[in-house]
Amino acid sequence: MPASSPSRIDYTALKVNQSFIIGLLLLAFLLNQPWLVAFVGLVMLVGTVWPQAGLFKRIYSDLLKPAGLLKADPRPDTPAPHLFAQGIGALVLGVAVLVFTAGGVVAGWLLTALVIMLAAINLLTGFCAGCFIYFQLARRGIEFTLPLWRA
Repeated sequence: MPASSPSRIDYTALKVNQSFIIGLLLLAFLLNQPWLVAFVGLVMLVGTVWPQAGLFKRIYSDLLKPAGLLKADPRPDTPAPHLFAQGIGALVLGVAVLVFTAGGVVAGWLLTALVIMLAAINLLTGFCAGCFIYFQLARRGIEFTLPLWRA
C-alpha cells in the first residue's frame, strides 16, 4: 500500500457501485442507448473526483443499508486505488461516448464492454485491474491521488 495509512473501506458499497455500473451499461447495450453510457460515465467521474457524491454509493448508504437490505463489510484498505480504477473506467466510457458521437457504434460498444467486463471481474473475483495498475505505478514512484480521496 502507498505511504498513507490504511483506513476502512466498505466493500459492500464497492460491490453495489460495480453492480450498478454493470447493470446500467448492459441495459444501455441491450436498448442501444449510448446516452446511458454517458450517464454512467458521468456518475463514475463525479464519484471519482468527489467520492462522497457518488450516486451509486449514495443509493447504498442512504437507501439500501438503512433499509436493512444490505450490510456493511468494512475492511482495512485505502480508497485511492479503487477511486483511481473508477476514474479509469470513467475515462474509457468518456472515450466511448466520443466514439459514439463520431459514428463509431461498434467501437463505442466495445469500449463499453471493456468496462462491463472489468467491473464484473472485480465484482465476481475481487481482482481490480485498475487497482493493480495503480499499485504498479506506485511501485515506480508514480502516485495518483486527489485531495478528497483521503478517508
